[in-house]
Amino acid sequence: MKKQGSRRYHKIISRRVFVLQAIAAASAAALAQTGCSSPQTLDPASDNNIQTIYATCSPDCQHHVLKGTVQNGRLIAVESAPQNESKPCARGYARIELCSSKKRLGYPLLRTGKKGSGEFKTISWEEAFDLIEAKLRHALNTKGPQSVLSITGSGNFCSLTSENPMAVLMGWLGGGTRVSGNICCGAVEAALTPMLGKRFLPARNHIARADYLLIWGNNPAVTMSGYFSYYYKALENGATLCTIDPYYSETAAVSQEWLQPWPGSDSALALAMLRVIIEEGLVNKEFLLEHTTAAQLVDTVTGLPLANDASDCLCYDTKTQTMVPLDSIASSAVALSTEGTILQNSAKTVYDLIVEQAWKWDLESAQKETGIPGSDIKRVALAYARASCAMIIENMGGFTRSEWGTYAVATQVYLALFTGHIGHAGEGIYDAGGAAGLCGAGKAYQTNPQAATQESIPLSRFGEWICADRPVPLEIAWISAANIASQYPNSNSVKRALEHIPFVVTVEQFMTSTALWSDLVLPCTAVFETPNIATANRSALIQLNEAGVTPPGEAKSDLQIVGEVARRMGITGVFDRPFEEYVRRVLEPTPLAYEELALKKAVNMWDYYPDYIPYENGIFYTGNTRAKLWVQKWLDEGYWPIARHVRPTESIHNAPDAYPLAAVQRKTRHSVNSTFCSLTTMQALDGTQPPVIINTLDASQRSIEQGDHVVVFNERGEHHGIAHVTDLVKQGVVILEDGWDNPAGASASHVTNNAWPTLGNVHTCNSTLVEVRKTGD
Repeated sequence: MKKQGSRRYHKIISRRVFVLQAIAAASAAALAQTGCSSPQTLDPASDNNIQTIYATCSPDCQHHVLKGTVQNGRLIAVESAPQNESKPCARGYARIELCSSKKRLGYPLLRTGKKGSGEFKTISWEEAFDLIEAKLRHALNTKGPQSVLSITGSGNFCSLTSENPMAVLMGWLGGGTRVSGNICCGAVEAALTPMLGKRFLPARNHIARADYLLIWGNNPAVTMSGYFSYYYKALENGATLCTIDPYYSETAAVSQEWLQPWPGSDSALALAMLRVIIEEGLVNKEFLLEHTTAAQLVDTVTGLPLANDASDCLCYDTKTQTMVPLDSIASSAVALSTEGTILQNSAKTVYDLIVEQAWKWDLESAQKETGIPGSDIKRVALAYARASCAMIIENMGGFTRSEWGTYAVATQVYLALFTGHIGHAGEGIYDAGGAAGLCGAGKAYQTNPQAATQESIPLSRFGEWICADRPVPLEIAWISAANIASQYPNSNSVKRALEHIPFVVTVEQFMTSTALWSDLVLPCTAVFETPNIATANRSALIQLNEAGVTPPGEAKSDLQIVGEVARRMGITGVFDRPFEEYVRRVLEPTPLAYEELALKKAVNMWDYYPDYIPYENGIFYTGNTRAKLWVQKWLDEGYWPIARHVRPTESIHNAPDAYPLAAVQRKTRHSVNSTFCSLTTMQALDGTQPPVIINTLDASQRSIEQGDHVVVFNERGEHHGIAHVTDLVKQGVVILEDGWDNPAGASASHVTNNAWPTLGNVHTCNSTLVEVRKTGD
């Protein structure tokens, strides 16, 4: 449907206004934390104690460079560093409050009551390390290193933290257990990597060059707010933006097109679009033959690829009418389809198999499955295919966190490859990408090559596996930069697992839900309080993090904490190296010298690769440089190797009477996952209770009105919030916000689906069925 600009649930504000509001809120919050009643000013008598330091805003976000002003160890101002492509968002400026917050943890806390009760006592670091050493030695001596689980998350993407130093240590102690799966982009990894050879290749600099942008299931106006100016530039250049989202998001509000699919129907939508493209003769056959394995032959009897003794990928040579290796002849002689050839009864090409999947989705069938009018599907398909330069912006969209998200990603890859909209300026599939995608990044820590590889615990079944002592009974869980009791799906099962593990250590800055369910909570330092280096997949900048702010109490860095545990366990030479050595190790694959980074603090790697184009000229990072359309890895895992549409187990189409609504999560502007959610700064922007966004008709049927206290529930748990009633969400769908952390039940993860196994071990939070009722709160 065309977007209706006058029908808005939320107020769309400009980025400038949003940032100004954030600065004002941050200033007010900082004053409140320090007890000041008037604006803070520099103390002239202490001018010689003023310094400027640089750091990364390091959660799973945009990784802006922050320029901090520090006086007497206190952060008094945050500015955007000149190296940034744009100004930081509200969360960056909120670092002032985060560093000074009275809610910060400053001393080790030992549980004295039941897990989850919040009953702790303060102990010394010596006592904490003595306890850790005793528990660790007991675990190693009685159950082995596999009885120690180490988890890290997306709270800090800087190398010295994100590399999970405790897991590195356990490697040197024989090899511990880890969690497998990805809470945000498992489907993207499972599709793009085997099909295109690599992911995380930055395409952000091409957005403004596109004339058609298909923004699929994500909301870059919020999640990529720092770079949303590229979208505005594209609009100024005459581009069309089409947002695919069941909710009228901030991005949909500035788009010319807005399609509202049922959650979990994205692969049907993509295949229907592909059918339109094929029917209208818009397939770029030359690109498919030159740059993909679309012509690969598959035996119709065995269902397996045909191959010679050398295991070459075979195709049909139309001139000799024989099967030959795909790369042995000119593409002009290769048959894209076996239809009409002597092989039509014994073999099909991969192209044929994909066309079969697309042909299941005529416009009428697609309309029934997706809830989108067939005429809208056709119009968008034709506009995308006929565009001079088109991009699909998936950026870990919500559809990737559905039961069959891997197939959904793959069908979007089909669209790009069948039209040739990839490998050229202004085209491609924008996943996420930054410095690591441009030039790579080394590892800060030296790992043990002899460490044993243990069976991992699937993230989605964290609670069930641990409570069943799978794969082994655990003695210790070590959690850092992660709030799993709030963010892992089916949170109640996660809490049961934390209760089941004899000794849980959480390294944290605040008393999170996970910390509440821990035996020992260790206070850690924050950005501006500890040195680090960032070269990740969210920013093209490689950044040096400097320390100058005095951390609260006796808080230590992850490196300091694990380093002391390592020393006590007799491991030296890994966590006790000079900081410069760690930085040099990370920079080793890059063209950037340590001396330049130390001088400039942050260096934009676009300066080294100004003309970079992902998969340029259709050259992919596979063994034969072709995009692989037959994915053997999927078949090896027991899944069909050609992407198709499979309806989720929890789908609006088969919803039981008890749970008739489809729930999906959306990212917010006030937090990154649960990071920042406890700050007064962020609460001043969006309140202290999560919204439950519900369609007007759905609300009326449940006697729910705007502002009512409501509970979202299913057999997994409950999520409490405030009703926001609007017609800007698809009827039958409720929108829950990710990132709220409250032990009383505010996290939406209390109700989210944790289906497993899934293709790509994906997080299935957006394949969730619920009911909503008004409460008396």
